[in-house]
Amino acid sequence: MTQAPPPSRIENLNVTGFTPLCSPRDLKTRHPLTRRAEETVLVGRQAVVDILSGADDRLLVVVGPCSVHDFAQALEYARRLRELREQVKDCLEVQMRVYVDKPRTTVGWRGFLLDPDMDGSNDMNKGLERTRELMVAVADLGLPVATELLDPFAPQYFFDAVSWACLGARTTESQTHRAIASAISAPMGFKNGTGGGLKLAVDAVVAAAHPHTFFSVDDDGHPIVVHTRGNPHGHVILRGGRNGPNYAPQFVKEAADLMTAAGVTPAVMVDCSHANSGSDHARQNLVFRDVLHQVQAGAGALRGVMLESNLHAGKQPIAQDITRLKPGVSVTDACIAWDETEELLTLAHQTLQRRKVTV
Repeated sequence: MTQAPPPSRIENLNVTGFTPLCSPRDLKTRHPLTRRAEETVLVGRQAVVDILSGADDRLLVVVGPCSVHDFAQALEYARRLRELREQVKDCLEVQMRVYVDKPRTTVGWRGFLLDPDMDGSNDMNKGLERTRELMVAVADLGLPVATELLDPFAPQYFFDAVSWACLGARTTESQTHRAIASAISAPMGFKNGTGGGLKLAVDAVVAAAHPHTFFSVDDDGHPIVVHTRGNPHGHVILRGGRNGPNYAPQFVKEAADLMTAAGVTPAVMVDCSHANSGSDHARQNLVFRDVLHQVQAGAGALRGVMLESNLHAGKQPIAQDITRLKPGVSVTDACIAWDETEELLTLAHQTLQRRKVTV
């Protein structure tokens, strides 16, 4: 039940109400990690750590919807991806994008976590419930979960189900988010800013690797001060910028050189969407194939790739009656279809298998 703030002349002047929120402990009690889900998280995290360090020569592939908006469709996608993951696992470490919290340049739908009914009601208790339920279900399939860190309080509710996480282009420079990233138990990627500069992302990797202190809440929802030791498993994600794409070899080398100079392991991932594809989902395959070519040619610092993919291609506007939405089609950035996703991951598997034989 939303309550109006008490009358005051000096505070809460722009606040219309307060809604009590469930505690992280309550949510975890209702939707605990199964034994299989917990094992999936641990194995998925270690796989990423090994790939970033060079101990595992497979390619990390983070793939899935730009943003989740339908629980059942996301789970259907996860089932398909789990089967494909098994087929390519000797060359690829496949993890699913389960993105639920969307940054907006101005305004717009903020994502499944904040507005799961997509009607502006912003039932965040329901969003938390359904998000955790989905992530646990995906991990219980044996498929590691990858997501973006955006809301500062979200990690306490569901990041125990996450194997890989990242900061987006708009938050990589945020001191608050860098501090929280230093506490995350999963490896963290840091995208270059929307301008395209790479040093910003490298600075974030360095910052998050150091100890920090920040405000948060514990599992019971009590205010606390968190003290961290730093997250040593950071890496840079190239997503392009205002001047165009930055996935070409010279940009990968520049990122790797900057990381080496900063004293961190040179580990680079390429986002095939956003400015690298000119926001054209049909061009993601060109970026993906170029990355494969670079890996095959011996680009040692290139450790991962990201694809925005859904059951069906393209995107659609959010309808007033959400029951009229086309199933399996993105409501945010346009995605490639499942058939193309399967084709690209199969190609990557075949390409990297040939590399192993050659080596």
